[in-house]
Amino acid sequence: MSSRPTARPANLLTELQNALAHGTVARRVETLRRVTDLFLYGVADYSDEQIEVFDDVFHCLIEKIETSAKSLLANRLAPVPKAPPRLIYTLAFDDEIEVAAPVLSHSERLNDDMLIENARSKSQGHLLAISKRKVLSNAVTDVLVERGNNEVVESAINNPGAEFSDKGFTELVSRAEGNDELATCLGTRRGIPRPHYLKLIARASDSVRARLQAANPRAADDISAAVEQAAFSVGHGAGGKAAHAQQLVKSLFDDGRLDERQIAEFAAAGRFEETSAALAISANIPVATVENMMIESRSEGLMVLAKVAGLSWMSLKLVLELGGGTAKTEIENIDDHKSSYDMLRPSTAQQVLRFYRMRQDTAQTEPA
Repeated sequence: MSSRPTARPANLLTELQNALAHGTVARRVETLRRVTDLFLYGVADYSDEQIEVFDDVFHCLIEKIETSAKSLLANRLAPVPKAPPRLIYTLAFDDEIEVAAPVLSHSERLNDDMLIENARSKSQGHLLAISKRKVLSNAVTDVLVERGNNEVVESAINNPGAEFSDKGFTELVSRAEGNDELATCLGTRRGIPRPHYLKLIARASDSVRARLQAANPRAADDISAAVEQAAFSVGHGAGGKAAHAQQLVKSLFDDGRLDERQIAEFAAAGRFEETSAALAISANIPVATVENMMIESRSEGLMVLAKVAGLSWMSLKLVLELGGGTAKTEIENIDDHKSSYDMLRPSTAQQVLRFYRMRQDTAQTEPA
């Protein structure tokens, strides 16, 4: 049986007036406790207007009281969906992290705009509290990745309810370079897009690759493919999603249905594995080679492959945008490559590709 508040509203109103008029800090704290009890007891039935009245009362009471009392209030109200909204906002922006953290981590009253404002202006402790929320949009995690220290970023990565934008993943992969703990944390996150995963592996240390392989043995082939050109190998073939994509593409190729339109559709739909496999089978080179070209900072390799595969500029543009390997400035000026692609002859592209294959075959036959 739940306990009822210890004071009637009329009596509490008198006590409140006395506490605000000439009460001590201790009396304010006790009155705050009793008002909180009253609010929590009837919160399910309160109207918005009634909650607004409580909001005003709480704001008056939290003036000139000790941090521990505000912290207790924050902990009691953080899980309450109908908590007074202005009070929650005030607590969230309190400089003392023990006051702000409970509401930043749990309160449903804080929307994305509030969280972003907080993350852009408050301490790392505030950012860490935000990173632990049950659900985080990519708009919020963009700011956490931009401003957060390693502890904040790792906390967000380990949060299964956090979403990351393509921009966020790009920044995370960049930050993980040279940081084995962060790289391992990011590499073991479920749902990291394959292009970003391949970039991460290609830049990672041997110890990180070993950790990722130990954590998920089925990822060994992906690791091998990502660093094949860097002479790192932990397996052969392809597994999981990549293997399914290659089987699909081979079936289309054998049936004579793998044409430019199909490749463009793969790229436009963001299907990295299918697009890589389609270019590989069209140019008769390993999928791992294409994937490396897809994530490189230069676009010449893909231009050669696209010309050999008979792709138009618009189709190649979709492939370049999908890979995301080119630098941001190149992506923004991607049409600057059009003239170079138009001038590239199919015969020249074939010669370049034959020379590349010859180099690959020579490298594979040389003793280690």
